[in-house]
Amino acid sequence: MKRIHDPRLLDHLASAYALGTLRGGARRRLETLARDHATVRAAMLVWQARVSALTELQEPVRPSPAVWTRIHNLVRADVEAGQIRQIATATAAPATGGWWQSLALWRGGAVAGVLATVVAVMSAIGLREEMDTRVAALQSELASQPQVQYVAVLNDDSAGPAMLVTFDPANQRLTLQRVGGYQEAADKSLQLWALPPGGAPRSLGVLTRERLLQLAAGENDIQGVPALAISLEPEGGVPSERGPTGPVLFTGALIQKML
Repeated sequence: MKRIHDPRLLDHLASAYALGTLRGGARRRLETLARDHATVRAAMLVWQARVSALTELQEPVRPSPAVWTRIHNLVRADVEAGQIRQIATATAAPATGGWWQSLALWRGGAVAGVLATVVAVMSAIGLREEMDTRVAALQSELASQPQVQYVAVLNDDSAGPAMLVTFDPANQRLTLQRVGGYQEAADKSLQLWALPPGGAPRSLGVLTRERLLQLAAGENDIQGVPALAISLEPEGGVPSERGPTGPVLFTGALIQKML
C-alpha cells in the first residue's frame, strides 16, 4: 500500500485511530498494516502516547447533572420495558373482566412502551452528542500540542543524560528539560550552543534555573546543526561571537524526526 509512505496521511490515520474516530474496516486495515510495517506501528504508538499524556494532564471533570439525568432515564426505560413484558405475559391468557379489560391493558402497555422508547432514544442522542463534542475538543487540543521536529539528549562526561532538548518549528521554540541533578551556582549561568559543521559555536540562549524552560529559536538556527552543547558561563551568559568561555558540561547529537 503506497499511501502508508505519505507521512501526512499516516499521521492523520494514526491520530484518528488513537482518538477512536477511525472505525470499521478502515480501523481493521490499519491494524493489519501495523503488523507488517514498522513505520505504521511507530506512528500509532506516538499518537497513543500523546492521547494518554493528555488524559494524565487533564484535570478531573465532574459530570454535569444532565448526564446523570440521562443515565436515570435509560435505567427507568429498561425497568418500564420489563414491566411491559410482565403485562404482556399476564394478559396472554383471558383474565376476569372480559376482552374490554384486556384491551385497556394492551393500550396502556403500548403507550408505556412508546414513551420508554422515546426516552431511551433521546437519551442516547444526547450522550452521542456529548461524546462527539468531547472528541472534537480532544482533537483541537491535540492540534495545539507542540509538533516536535528535532530531538537531542545532552549527556555529561560520564555519558549520563542531563538535558532533553526538543524543537517545535510551528511555534519557533526550543524546549529544554533538566533530567539530571546538576544545578549551577548562583553567580553562574548555563548557555546553549549550536555546533554547526565547520563553523564556530553559535549561542541559542541562556538557560534559567527552572527544570523546564523554553527558548525562542527559528528553524534556520537548528537546520543542518548536527550537535548541541551547554557550557557554564558567568551569570547572564556571554556574547555569541565570543563562543563558550567556560567548561562545556553537556553535549549531544541533534536528531531530526522522520514522523
